[in-house]
Amino acid sequence: MNKLTSILLLLLPISIVLLSMKSYETQGDPWDIPEEYRTMQNPTSADDDECMDVGESLYDKHCKSCHGDEGFGDGKKAGEIDTEMPDVTTELFKKQAPGVKYYQSFIGRDDMPNFEKKIPSEEDRWCIINYMDTF
Repeated sequence: MNKLTSILLLLLPISIVLLSMKSYETQGDPWDIPEEYRTMQNPTSADDDECMDVGESLYDKHCKSCHGDEGFGDGKKAGEIDTEMPDVTTELFKKQAPGVKYYQSFIGRDDMPNFEKKIPSEEDRWCIINYMDTF
């Protein structure tokens, strides 16, 4: 075996370990949710058909390309993002306080952008949360 091959064989497992650690770090970083969001309640109703229609329409426009048709995190752009795309259909997501979901979905961090300017209506944002809760 030549010297270059030996070096490459040594570097390959080291690279794999380092990359997997970075991926784990990104996934495992807990969200730092401000208290005001932790206690925030959803002022809209999932029983409001108009709100649900708004939520679906805005989800399709702003969220679906990354989070997918049904919220599995399998949208067309998901593969372009370094952070693993969360699955919003899980019980872990659904059990979160409404304000925590709101903060994660619209304030964002890292690869998750802030949507406050793109979706200026707070009520509309809550309608998206209601719609995502149907997944």
